[in-house]
Amino acid sequence: MRTAAIVHLDRLRHNLKLTKDKYVAEGSEIIAVLKGDAYGCGIAGVYPVFRDFGIKKYAVAIWEEGRDLRAAGAKDEDIIILGDTCPWQYAELFEYRLIPTVFSQDAAKALSRMAAERGETLWISIKVDTGMSRIGFATGKEAVEAACAIAALPGLKIHGMFTHFACADEDPSPSMDRQLDLFLDTARQIRQRGVEIPLLHAANSPATLLHKKTHLDAVRPGDILYGLNPVDDDLWHSMGFKEVVTWETYVAHVKNVPAGTSVGYGATYTTDKDTVIATIPVGFADGYRRHLSNKGCVYINGCKAPIIGRVCMDQFMADASDVPGIKPGDRVELLGDHFGILDMANMLDLNVDEVVTGISKRVPRIYTE
Repeated sequence: MRTAAIVHLDRLRHNLKLTKDKYVAEGSEIIAVLKGDAYGCGIAGVYPVFRDFGIKKYAVAIWEEGRDLRAAGAKDEDIIILGDTCPWQYAELFEYRLIPTVFSQDAAKALSRMAAERGETLWISIKVDTGMSRIGFATGKEAVEAACAIAALPGLKIHGMFTHFACADEDPSPSMDRQLDLFLDTARQIRQRGVEIPLLHAANSPATLLHKKTHLDAVRPGDILYGLNPVDDDLWHSMGFKEVVTWETYVAHVKNVPAGTSVGYGATYTTDKDTVIATIPVGFADGYRRHLSNKGCVYINGCKAPIIGRVCMDQFMADASDVPGIKPGDRVELLGDHFGILDMANMLDLNVDEVVTGISKRVPRIYTE
């Protein structure tokens, strides 16, 4: 196999257990977030781990991910779509029994009409914007009036209401405290009007780790389940989570070149000594970032090999002069124990999610224990 992203299911189990046992408040349920195709892991490949762990509620970003989760075997579990669903996709919500997020009364009315036409009931989730300025009803009067009007529509039932924090990775976080207060006050006003909201949830991964007062009826961890750091690096390293994804390939070619040899497009690197060059059959079409050119490194047989020259679409070169006995076919670690997801994110000034979700679909996911 040319290259593969290895998904370590034992590490996923470890992170799930650690999250539940140590970080989730008693009485709060886990809504496992599987957006971004389970953060690059592949929904179908990881769903059995969540199922066996007893997870009954999931969150995805788009209806297609909900469909994929049903196809993976999720029959009776709740699947909440956190983002928008276009009107021409509403039929899919009924077909796959998905819970859309509603943040406009027009959308709610359209869904109600479709439910009536089909003779069905659709569960919905209401989003309240407490400070992210993305989707959601404004806190206070707008959200209260909207929720009451939606609750009166035929064919719809409110599954829950949620918000999203902007600065939950800070501790203390006055911004998060304000958002939480606004959310809870809005929920209180709605309930005082006689509207039932079975499930309140607000805590993303950093809030799950740092702020138990936000846990409410459920938490929505994503990053931490996959071993992706959402908080301060030093704090993260003390918490015991494990990166679930590693990435590997092999050495395609080895050559010896003299000092003064240019390497790659644009001749951006010139050897300053006799050099052993290893050609690696992975490039930016696989999601291996071009910005790693002349900056990143790989590990060949456990030995560090700096990237030299520009990363190409399908290949790049590394200085393997310090790799004893290197030969074609040797294993190359692109992401792993020596240089992990967080290391690459910090090197490139990226979010860790960008690294894993950026691994191309043409890179097979291999599941291992």
